[in-house]
Amino acid sequence: MNRGLRAPVVTLSSDSVLRVGVVVGEASGDVLGAALIRELQADGREIVVTGIGGPLMDAAGCQSLFPAERLAVMGFVEPLGRLPELFRIRARLVDHFLKNPPDFFIGIDAPDFTLRLERKLKRAGIPTFHYVSPSVWAWRRGRLKLISEAVNGMLTLFPFESEFYQQAEIPSRIVGHPSYHRIQWNPPKADAREALGLPAVDKVIALLPGSRASEYQRLTTLFIDAAKLISQQQSTHFVVPLINAKARRYVEQVLRDRGQGLSVTLLDGDSYRAMQAADLVLMASGTASLEAMMMGRPLVVAYRLGAITYYLVKLLSYAKWIALPNLLADRQLVPELIQSEASTNNVVAAVNGWFEDEVGTEQKIAEFYRLREQLRGECSPASAILQWLGR
Repeated sequence: MNRGLRAPVVTLSSDSVLRVGVVVGEASGDVLGAALIRELQADGREIVVTGIGGPLMDAAGCQSLFPAERLAVMGFVEPLGRLPELFRIRARLVDHFLKNPPDFFIGIDAPDFTLRLERKLKRAGIPTFHYVSPSVWAWRRGRLKLISEAVNGMLTLFPFESEFYQQAEIPSRIVGHPSYHRIQWNPPKADAREALGLPAVDKVIALLPGSRASEYQRLTTLFIDAAKLISQQQSTHFVVPLINAKARRYVEQVLRDRGQGLSVTLLDGDSYRAMQAADLVLMASGTASLEAMMMGRPLVVAYRLGAITYYLVKLLSYAKWIALPNLLADRQLVPELIQSEASTNNVVAAVNGWFEDEVGTEQKIAEFYRLREQLRGECSPASAILQWLGR
């Protein structure tokens, strides 16, 4: 399945050195960028990589002109205060790459910064690619025009993204999700339970109330209240991986206030092992929902936003679902409970639905495996780029 036929074949520099320009803006992109550099180096090819990389990319050989953390801004307000600096960095990058043109440039995530940089370089005749699609299928669909002007090819993680770009006549290839090779299918629960020192009980449920303070502050009370009702129905132990000390203090306070008598283990990080130990995962929406699906674990997604933010999301979003397994399946494969639907009784009912409907659960787990295999991708990022470049 080749969605890259429209990308032009480009004549590269005559010497044997492959010169690569790159910009990455987040830690997750640093992981992808380092893997891309190593893959380009794999057959002994000499490469020179310059731009902005994180510590992993720098260790792999990237020569960073600016620290990647200067691009790491979130929310609506923080970027406004940083705009002058971000504009200066982008202008200096454009100047550098026009004076020292690479054989190709690739922006990794950070689309609000990189797409306009890519457009300037593409107009100057430098082949440009983007790795990790912006969520144009969910909102801000007007960015498609900018993407079409900015890139010779888009490298996507999910199949539905590449299909979307095909409809928009933008060259793309599915390079797969990095978690595919990292996450084992149906890893042994007993090994994780022993490693975590969990007690012998009928069920283990992992509670993942989110990594951001706004998430765990809205969901922890809901999850603990639901856990109390579930534990009254059957012998259940709960394991809660926490992102940092602040999150731990918050959850400990909720447990003191509302979780008396619960059998619970708090972890500092280690969400992977918590999910491995679990019969079911109750979580905030996010990448963890994809990881639980790829592991073959039943899951329930709950999410609460501030009223104004939720209104804006509803107004601007095109997506029918928020949970990644549902987006991949294009149907409600796993329960997702949003805003007022995220109630204690609804959470308990969704959890019980997995445990009580054994046939339905087996069918859904089989669907998990099918979706997981789609995330293998049709080619690697480096091979897609080199094919587009005619190498």
